[in-house]
Amino acid sequence: MVIAQSFLARTFGSYTMQLFGGDESGRMVPILGVALILVAFVINLLGNRMIQGVASFIGILKIGGILIFGLVGIWIADSVSVDFSEPGEAGALGNFLGATALGILAFKGFTTITNSGSEVIDPKRNVGRAIVISIAACVVIYTLVGFAVASNLSLAEIIETQDYSLAAAARPALGDYGVWFTVAIAMMATAGGILASVFAVSRMLAMLTEMKLVPHRHFGMPGSIQKHTLVYTVVLGLILTAFFDLSRIAALGIVFYLIMDIAIHWGVLRYLRKDIKANTWVPATAILLDLLALGGFVWVKLNTDPFVIGVAVVTMIVLAVSEQIFLKRSPESAQAKQEESHAHRHH
Repeated sequence: MVIAQSFLARTFGSYTMQLFGGDESGRMVPILGVALILVAFVINLLGNRMIQGVASFIGILKIGGILIFGLVGIWIADSVSVDFSEPGEAGALGNFLGATALGILAFKGFTTITNSGSEVIDPKRNVGRAIVISIAACVVIYTLVGFAVASNLSLAEIIETQDYSLAAAARPALGDYGVWFTVAIAMMATAGGILASVFAVSRMLAMLTEMKLVPHRHFGMPGSIQKHTLVYTVVLGLILTAFFDLSRIAALGIVFYLIMDIAIHWGVLRYLRKDIKANTWVPATAILLDLLALGGFVWVKLNTDPFVIGVAVVTMIVLAVSEQIFLKRSPESAQAKQEESHAHRHH
């Protein structure tokens, strides 16, 4: 989720700079992204009511705007098609699986709902409904936007303008006014996404902290644990936004998300299957599909940008080792070992 914040922040900067002819220096995109995260941080400090009001307002505008863009783009285009005649390895299995992994990342926003479950009214009933509704809405919106972009840009143009392809697609269809409209919608969409992501991550991290599952230091900061985790979330997002470009942030997000998804499904199979009455084939199939997508994506990246895979592996190792050390040294772990020792003595 922190990676998602950085991805959205960089996207915000890329689209905003289209109003000024692009960012040749490469400096303004991260600066604008950092500024957006800081604004989201301030709004989150103002409380739940402010967050809900701003997020709802932005959400309505961005969904309506994206739908308008998709429908108008398809209506104006000469044909609803995309040219795949470019030479190269576009049809290779590894590239297809890698693209599928990128598509999965586009739908991971629904985890904001689960991470904010404690804030949802009647969560046992409404969290599942909200996830289904959000995924269904995304399918419709992404399909419209995908056809609109593909109908107005060639494959080579889509690749060239990958950081701001919606704005690029709007120019031949609607001219400068279309670009301005699309940039405004993209700015609202990314801003709303960051606001919701910061809100959800800080609360999830606070919950894990209170459960003694992650380490915590207040560093002299006043306020609740949730306020502290809000600061940590924002700082991590700022670092990623400042030092990684969009493609690398997306790559890190895909690797981390798919591995996390595999771990969660394995946990369901190994520990929770009977408790929640899960059908074995569902998480097993999910693990298999995740492995296929992850394998294809890692293969592509090892051939094009091995550095980002190295960063992902090192980061995961550091996190795993640190978490193991913390859990073993926690008072709860020591108490459990002591109780187990007493039980053995009685036997």
